[in-house]
Amino acid sequence: MDKREIKAIVEALLFIWGEPLSLKDISDILEIESNEVKEILDEMIDEFNYNRRGLKIVRTENYYQLSTRPEHHPWINKLTQGKNFKNLSNAALETLSIIAYRQPVTRNEIEAIRGVRCDKAIETLLNKDLIEEKGRLERTGRPIIYGTTNEFLRYFGLEDLDDLPPIKEFEFNDEDENLEE
Repeated sequence: MDKREIKAIVEALLFIWGEPLSLKDISDILEIESNEVKEILDEMIDEFNYNRRGLKIVRTENYYQLSTRPEHHPWINKLTQGKNFKNLSNAALETLSIIAYRQPVTRNEIEAIRGVRCDKAIETLLNKDLIEEKGRLERTGRPIIYGTTNEFLRYFGLEDLDDLPPIKEFEFNDEDENLEE
């Protein structure tokens, strides 16, 4: 098989699968070494970007997925207007932010930061596969500790947690607090 045919097959695999596909799975399907498949995928990413294609290949750790370009959001939004897509509530976003930056973290620690209960927000985030139980602490009550998932990275277009903006970029001043009241 020549490289052009391999690229076409990889593109078809990513398109039809829809979900992130691991480098190992692609390598196994093509019966080609992982390092060669990674080189081909890196080439494809560069080609998609250079040609400004409507789709791009997103890498999250060792998983790959086809995605639309963020700059095309206004047109995609027009297409999906009126459709019932459920966004995250402010409470869920606040809870998710705390988990992303403080993980692994317990429900009590999240509630201490937010100042309110977060059972519903955690349930929503678990159902959307944005967070997962990472284990239990070895202390009284053995509380569950939570962390983010690969779906979280994919959802927010991050390659890994190091891509999160530094927390200092979100410092609030007194005016910001007055706006919320």
